[in-house]
Amino acid sequence: MTHMDRHWPGWSRARCQDNGVDPEREKRYAELFEQLDLNKDGRIDVHELQTWMTARGQSKSAVEEIVREGDTNKDGELDFEEFSKYLRAHEKALRLMFRSLDRNNDGEIDMAEIQQSLQSLGVDVSKVQAAKIMQSIDKDGTMTIDWNEWRDHFLFNPIHNIEDIARYWKHSFMLDIGENLIVPDDFTEEEKKSGAVWRHLMAGAMAGSVSRTGTAPLDRIKVFLQVYGSSSGRMRLWSGLRGMVGEGGMSALWRGNGINVLKIAPETAIKFMAYEQIKKIIRGSKDGASLRVQERFLAGSLAGATAQTAIYPLEVLKTRLTLRTTGQYSGLTDCARQILQKEGVGAFYKGYLPNVLGIIPYAGIDLAVYETLKNAWLLRYGESSADPGVLVLVGCGTLSSTCGQVASYPLALIRTRMQAQASLVGSPQLSMLGQLKHIVSQEGLQGLYRGIVPNFLKVIPAVSLSYVVYENVRRALGVDSR
Repeated sequence: MTHMDRHWPGWSRARCQDNGVDPEREKRYAELFEQLDLNKDGRIDVHELQTWMTARGQSKSAVEEIVREGDTNKDGELDFEEFSKYLRAHEKALRLMFRSLDRNNDGEIDMAEIQQSLQSLGVDVSKVQAAKIMQSIDKDGTMTIDWNEWRDHFLFNPIHNIEDIARYWKHSFMLDIGENLIVPDDFTEEEKKSGAVWRHLMAGAMAGSVSRTGTAPLDRIKVFLQVYGSSSGRMRLWSGLRGMVGEGGMSALWRGNGINVLKIAPETAIKFMAYEQIKKIIRGSKDGASLRVQERFLAGSLAGATAQTAIYPLEVLKTRLTLRTTGQYSGLTDCARQILQKEGVGAFYKGYLPNVLGIIPYAGIDLAVYETLKNAWLLRYGESSADPGVLVLVGCGTLSSTCGQVASYPLALIRTRMQAQASLVGSPQLSMLGQLKHIVSQEGLQGLYRGIVPNFLKVIPAVSLSYVVYENVRRALGVDSR
C-alpha cells in the first residue's frame, strides 16, 4: 500500500472503480435521480433539472449542457441509464482534475495548491481569494478539500478540466460592443496545439459580425454626431436617423458596416499573434510563467497597437464610407481610389496618433475595472460559490469595456474628425492638438463627448447579440464550454 492509500483509504477503492460498477455510487445516483424526477415518470427533462439546479445556484446554460451531453438518444430527456452514464463520465473527469490539483498527492487540496494551480494557468488570486474559493467547496470546515467535497460541489457543474475553472476569472468572453477588444484572450498550450484557439477566434469574429450589424444604425449616427457636432448643433439621435433614411432609404442606416465587419478577422488574428509573441518577450527566461495584470496590460496594449497599425487604412475607409452620401462612392475600391488620387497615401493614416494613444486608457481602465469587479465579487460571494456564473462575468466584462470606452472617447472622437476632415468642404486640416483646441473652444468640454449617447445605447444589444452568437457558434465548432 502506498503512502497516499494509507493516508486516504477511499482513494485506492475509487481508483480501482474507475471502470467498474460501484454499488454505493449507483445507489447515490439512484437517489439523486429520484430527487430530480419531480413528476415520477422515470425521466428528467430540462425543466425538472433546472428547478433543482437553480435552487443550488447553477445557471440555465449549465442545465442545457448537461442534458445535451447526457441525452444520447436525443429525445430531450434523460432516463436513468443516460443520467448515470453522464455522471460516471463526469465524475471520472472530476477525479483527474482533483489529482492534478492535489500537487503533493496527500488526497486533499489545500489553499496553497488552489493558488498555485490557478497562477500556473494565468489567473492571479490572493491568499484571501483562494481561501474564499476553498470555503465554497469545503463543507466540513477543515480548510482542505477531500475527494467527496470536490465531487459533490462540481457533480452538476459541466466543467471538463481545470482550465475551465481558471477561465471563470480570465477576461475571456469575446464581447464585441462595436469597438476594439484591446486585451486578447489567453489560451493554454493544449488549446493552441489542438486548434481550439482558431475556433474560439472564429466564433468571436462571427459574434462580432452579427453584433456590429445589429447595432450599425447607432454606430453610424454616433460617427455623424462626432464629425458634424459643431456644424449641426441641432442634430439629435432620432432626427439624425430620420435624416439618413430620408437621404438614402433604410439601407443607408448600414453604410460603412460592410468594412466594419470585414476588418474584424484580420485585426483579431494579428492582435492574437502579436500578443503571443510579446508575452514570450516579457516572460524572457521564465517560460510558462503567468503574466501579472500589469504585464497583460502592456502586452495587450502593444498587440493592439500592432494590429491597428496593420489595419488602420480600413479604419479610415470605414469612416469615409459611413459618412458618404448617396452616389459619392460606388464601393470600397472606388472610395480607396478617390482618397489615393485626391489626398495621397498619407490620408490612410490620418488620426493614427490619437487612435494608438487611445489604446492606453482603454486597455488600462478595462483591465483595472474588470479586476476590481472580479475581486469584489470573490470577497463578497466567494464563500458560497467559486463559479460566478455567466451573468456576473458578462456584467463585469460589459462594465469594464464601457468604462474603457468612456476614458478613451475624446481621443476616439478626435481620430474620427481627423479621418473625415479632408472630405468635408471648407474644413480646416488640423493636427491632433489642433482638433482638441478647436473642439474645446467651439463646443466646450462636452464637445469631446459628442455621440456618446448612441454609443451607450448600443452596449446592451451589442453584448446580448455578441454573447448569444459566440456561445452558439463555439458549441457548433466543438469548443469546450467555459
